[in-house]
Parts: sequence; C-alpha cells; structure tokens
Amino acid sequence: MESGAAGAVPGRFPFPYTPYRIQEQFMEALYGALEAGRVGIFESPTGTGKSLSLICGALSWLRDWEEKRRQEEAQLLALGAGGQDGLTPQQARPDTAGQPDWVTAFVQKKEERDMVNRLKEEQIRRKKREDRLEKIQRNVQLKYAAKRKRCEEDEAKRLLQLSKEALSQGAGEGALDLPDHNEDELILAEYESDDEKKVVAGLEEDDDLEEEHVTKIYYCSRTHSQLSQFVHEVQKSPFGKNIRLVSLGSRQNLCVNEEVRRLGTLQLINDRCMEMQKNKHEKKSNEENEGKKRRLVVLPYQMLLHEPTRNAAGIKLKDQVVIIDEAHNLTDTITCIHSAEVSGSQLCCAHSQLSQYMERYRKHLKAKNLMYIKQILYLLEQFVAMLGGNVNQNPGCQAVSQTGTVLKSINDFLFQSQIDNINLFKIQRYCEKSLISRKLLGFVERYGGPASAVKTSKENQKLAGLQDFLLTLQQGSDKEAGTPQSPPVEGEHDQLRTSSPLMQIEGFLSALTNANQDGRIILNRQGTVGQSSLKFLLLNPAVHFAKVVEECRAVIIAGGTMQPVADFREQLLYRAGVDPARIVEFSCGHVIPPENILPIILCSGPSNQQLEFTYETRDLPQMMDETGRILYNLCNVIPGGVVCFFPSYEYEKRVYGHWEKTGLLSRLAAKKKIFQEPKKANQVEQVLVEYAKCIKRCSQTGGQMTGALLLSVVGGKMSEGINFSDDLGRCVIMVGMPYPNIRSPELQEKMTWLDKTMPRAAGQAPSRVLIENLCMKAVNQSIGRAIRHQKDFASILLLDHRYTRPAIFNKLPQWIRERTQVKPAFGSAFAELRKFHRGKLDAL
Repeated sequence: MESGAAGAVPGRFPFPYTPYRIQEQFMEALYGALEAGRVGIFESPTGTGKSLSLICGALSWLRDWEEKRRQEEAQLLALGAGGQDGLTPQQARPDTAGQPDWVTAFVQKKEERDMVNRLKEEQIRRKKREDRLEKIQRNVQLKYAAKRKRCEEDEAKRLLQLSKEALSQGAGEGALDLPDHNEDELILAEYESDDEKKVVAGLEEDDDLEEEHVTKIYYCSRTHSQLSQFVHEVQKSPFGKNIRLVSLGSRQNLCVNEEVRRLGTLQLINDRCMEMQKNKHEKKSNEENEGKKRRLVVLPYQMLLHEPTRNAAGIKLKDQVVIIDEAHNLTDTITCIHSAEVSGSQLCCAHSQLSQYMERYRKHLKAKNLMYIKQILYLLEQFVAMLGGNVNQNPGCQAVSQTGTVLKSINDFLFQSQIDNINLFKIQRYCEKSLISRKLLGFVERYGGPASAVKTSKENQKLAGLQDFLLTLQQGSDKEAGTPQSPPVEGEHDQLRTSSPLMQIEGFLSALTNANQDGRIILNRQGTVGQSSLKFLLLNPAVHFAKVVEECRAVIIAGGTMQPVADFREQLLYRAGVDPARIVEFSCGHVIPPENILPIILCSGPSNQQLEFTYETRDLPQMMDETGRILYNLCNVIPGGVVCFFPSYEYEKRVYGHWEKTGLLSRLAAKKKIFQEPKKANQVEQVLVEYAKCIKRCSQTGGQMTGALLLSVVGGKMSEGINFSDDLGRCVIMVGMPYPNIRSPELQEKMTWLDKTMPRAAGQAPSRVLIENLCMKAVNQSIGRAIRHQKDFASILLLDHRYTRPAIFNKLPQWIRERTQVKPAFGSAFAELRKFHRGKLDAL
C-alpha cells in the first residue's frame, strides 16, 4: 500500500543489485518525500532490504539536490560576471507602491550582487573545507601531530608554573590561603549570567556559518550494532566511495582508551573521560570541526532527540534531512529520554559532595558561583525533605514514615517543596555553562580516593571523611536493595567513590522546566530515604519532537513494523504541530511468496480449553497445561528451531516451574533441547550460540531430537534486533497478549491524561487505544523475527482467541494479516501446520 508519494523521480537509483519492485517503490516514495519536504512514515518488513532502500533513495536525492544547487549557483555567478542584470520586463515594472522602473531595477540589481557575493564566499569556504578534508584523508597522522604539539605546550606550561612556584617559595604557608597549583582546575571560573552577556550578544557566533551551504542527512537508529550494520551497508552501496560519513555515539561505545573502557558503567566512563580532558574542552582541533561538516552523520537517535545533547554535539537541524530508522518505539523513546529519576541516596551524596567542595574553595569562588551553589544545595535539601528525610543524615538509616507512591503536577511539586521562587532555567544554564559537574567530579576523584593519597593537613583530613561517607551510601543502597554482598575487587571502592550523581540530578532539574500540563512528578517513598526516589514522567513527548520537525527540511520515520501507524500520527505528529497535508505514509508487502508463511490464530487447545490468557486466568493449572500440550504437539512436526514468546519473565518462570512439576518439561526436552532467555544482556549471545549449534547438530545427525525450543519474553533481549532466520525460527509462538501492567502509576497517569486531552476514536477511549497499541507493537516486533529473506519460510501461532477481534486483528502488519487463518479448534490448526512444514521439507 502506498499513499501520498509525491513527485516523479528523475533518473534511476544506483543499486548494488537488481532491486525488488517494492524497493523501487520505496525509493521513489522516499525521493518524493525528501524533495517535497514531507514528514514520512515508511514501513518495509524486515528482510526486504529496507536499509539499502533508505541509503540509495536518500543519497540519490542528495546527489540530485546538490547538482541542482550547483547549476543554480553557476548560472547566477555567470550573470554576475557578465554584468547582466537578469531582469525580465515584468520584474522591472513598478511595484505595488508605485516605484519608478529605475528604483525597482536598482534594488533588484543590488540584491543580485549581494547574492553573487555570498555565493562566491560560500565557494571559497567549500573549497577550503574540501582541500582540508582531502589533506586529512591523505595524511591521517596530522591529528596525531597536532595532539603531540598540544601535549608539548601543556608540558611547557606546567614546567613554567613549577618554576614560578619555586621562585615564590619561602613566603610562608600562612601568607595566602591558596590551594595547590594543581587544584586550580577544580575551581569554578567566574560566571556571567545571560543577562550580563547581552552587551556582547552576537560575539559568541563562530564559524558555524560555514555549514549553511552544506546539506546533511542525519541517520539515526536505536543501537550501535544497528548503526554499525548501516555503515557497512553504506560502504557496500554504489555511493560508498563518494560519501563522507561520520558516526557519533557515547564514550561507552566509541572510547578507544582500554583503561577507561574497563571501568564498565557509563557514568564512570563519562566521569573519567571528562577528568582526562580537563582544560581541553575549548581546544577543538580543526579535524574535529571538519568532522561536523560531513554529509552523512550516523548516530543513535537518543543523541538527536535530546536537545541539550544535540547542541553539545554541534548538531544543527535547520533545513537538514533526518531519517529515524527502527522507529517503532519512537514515542516511548522520547518519553524515556526526557524522563528523569533520582534516588534519595543520590540526592544526599550530591549534597555532601557539593557542601565539601564549597567549604574547600569558599575563599576562591566568586559571589555568583557561591550564590548558585547555595541554591543547588537548597534544592537538594528540599528534594530530600519531600521524601521525608534529612539531607545531613545517612539516607540508608532514615526510615520513611509514610510509604507509597504519590503523583503531583509540576507546579504542585514546586510549591510544596518551597522552590517555586527559584529560577530553574537559570540554574539549568548555570550547570551547563559553569561545568560544575565536571569540577565536582575532579574534586571527588581527588578527595574521594584512597586515604593514603590524601594529605595530612587538618583541612584535608576533614575532607578525607568524604570517601567513607560515599562508600557508606553505596553499600547502604546495595543492602537495602537486596544486592548480594560480594568481596570487593581491586579498585572497586575507588570507582564507587569517584562517581558523582550531580549530572543525573541536573537532568531532573531540567525536567522540572517542562510545562505544567506536559508532565508529572512521582514521589516513590520506600522503606528508607535512600531507597525512595523522585521521578519526572513526561506525558507529552510531542513537545520535544516539535523542534525537530519544525527545523528540518524533511523527517522520515522508518521501521520494519510501524503498525499501528495512528499512534505516530495522533500522539506525536499532530501534537507536534505537523500539518496533516505534510504527512506521507508508505507501506509495502514482503518479498516472500504467500505460500512461505503460515500465520494462525488459535482459539482453543488440544483438550478444547479456550485460550484466553488474562491476568485472572493465565495462572490456572489448566491454562499452563494446555500451553504445554500445544508446544509438545508442535515440536513433533516442526523441524529446527521453535521460538515461544511469553508476556513476561515472571510468567515464563512460573510456567516453566509448573511444567517441571507435571513432567511435561522432560517430555518436551526429549523432542527439542530447551533454552531460556537470560535476564542479563551479557549472557544472551552465549545462549544464542548454543541454541544455533544444537539446531545445526540435530539437522545433521537426525534421530529423535528434532532441534531446539527457545523460551523468550516479549520486550526482552530477543524480541528485537535478533534474527531467527531459516532453521533458527521455523515457528514463532505468541502465548497470550502482552498487555502492559495497567496497575502501574505511570501508565495510569498517562491513560488519564490521554482521556482528558484527546477525542475518542471509533467509539474507543484514547486510554484503551493506548493499551491495545502498546500490546500490538510488542506482538508485531516479536513475530517479525522469523522471516528474514526471500526464500525463508516459517509459521506463526497466536495463542489467544482475542486476536480475532477486529480492533486487534487490524493492527497486525498487513503482509501477515492478509495471510492469517483463524482456527477455532486445535485439530485443524495442527493438520495445517503439519502439511505446511512437510511440504517445505520435501521441497528442500
């Protein structure tokens, strides 16, 4: 199905092989959307070459766009060089104000001269940039030479400083109360507010103007592995040798310093990296500046969708193209990015660190810095008070009198915490501009390290207590959370002491600047203050997506499974102010022939037990027994791998335990070796490797064992991004309907908000539509794991009669929906499955 594709496509699309017809249609629709400046929702099932279609379609448009601009520029420059005025008789006529012809001509000639001059300047800048890039490509060692030069300069400055100190010795310790010379970098520089900078407005503009004539495509995806795969596809494409491409990502994924990478957690890696870069944040090399001007920028979409991160990375979206791939959970991602949670332990830890910092450097901090630090300390005190605690006591030892979850509007929270008189926007700007988190991190690393490294002066002995307090907070939190206590590894205490929670708290402060109607504050009071937390829940993700669609020339939201599309239109695009006429939708079928897929909705099991896995019925023994009987029968006739998805880890564990008790598990294991999806991400790869080995071994040796059964979880590690192609997934089974937990306070608040702010759709309340959409998005992602290429085949089994309801059935992907069979009884479904798989085996 295709709707709204705009414009005819000049030329053909370069492609590494003869494209499928649906790929040609995809590229044509994409080209038209980019040319017309649309916001597009593009759906192309996994296995249909979506990535290559995006690459070749988008880069073909970029090639043609740049060529058209060059021709227009050349024409204007030729007119300017020849001295022609370029005026038509119509242009030379008086305007509506009745100006004479010569006035109109003069004004227009001046405008043309100005335009020609701008084009000449742009050509010069472009030539310089291209020469520089060519030089870098020829000699990569330039950047290392620049780095060596900077190191030499830093060393020279350090030696000069040491010489000055040597000359100044003898003045006595009490002459001036100055910190050590190597502590200067920890002291906050003098801060000027935005109001004080008005007199120099405009002076902060740098050479970013050079980017005005460079059109870039920002390609975003969910994970770094998906980005790496996309980069590989670009390199293989016909555009691989001509495109300039740069990848952006977090330090955890792109850091090349092995010592830093071994720290493990993202916060510790960020903290250590920033510590290593002290005094260098303003020294950007030419190579880094050039990197921002390349034409295809690949980055995780969290980096693009969060405005502060976007600005920090130097990303300017004005008139650019953004492609967001794997965007099936885009709305949820924006919500998560802009939500923030801080625990009582983190609040108390940050207060202690900042208090110690202020006491250490009080005499050397300017009045404005002291004012802002005191305001931040006050905010932390009030936040802890809202959790029922005292910031000056160990949060792990303070019991909360009234436990439970309370939701408040932003304004109510500000008033009740008595911080409504503080300008949070100024606090937010101060935290960003003053680099206080970085300074505090350096301070904590210096005085939060091993006691042997701390000097013996009275003041430093006092500060040495900070390390013990931080460790107490961490150990207390672990004990409260029930974390098993294990012997500390070497350096573990140092890592705990050197982390600083202020950066995460800054995220919470930033969240409080949202409009009152767009979010809620959740006070989660648990057993102790340390276990309790404050969380900002974003209700309206569209407010943060609005700037992206406003600034960009075109935005493409793409994915293998975008159903239900109405969710994107109504909750995201319309609310972001996108004109419905600007929205274009494209959806295509699959490349596999219809006979290679068998989707079945099964309404009852082998013993005629109706299949309805509601919260009330799914734990009944007869429901778990019926599920086991279905799997046992299928494992007798389906070769290779069978992947069975459960609604949650808890339910999968409960069913597994029940099967163990009844003996069904051993009978299943006689047919297929059973694997369970692990909760820990670092164990997933090993399970998949063993699963694949077992299937391959069974297919080669034959015998009673027919393959493997993988018990997985919807929304888990294996429901997204994992390919169960060929024998790895000959059948995908969905047990029940994975509705979200409607008892969740966050979800209940979202449902209430939607019912208040959105109209009913087809007689359904918006909250009900939300629940169904969340369920079916998860289902569609999971069942799409099996078919990965044109010659692949698989069966899909949906175990719940509720899938037959029109509101649910119509939210299945079209290429699955149009081939789905509804089977009221198990017998006919089993016969159909056996016939399907036997026929495919005979054809191999």
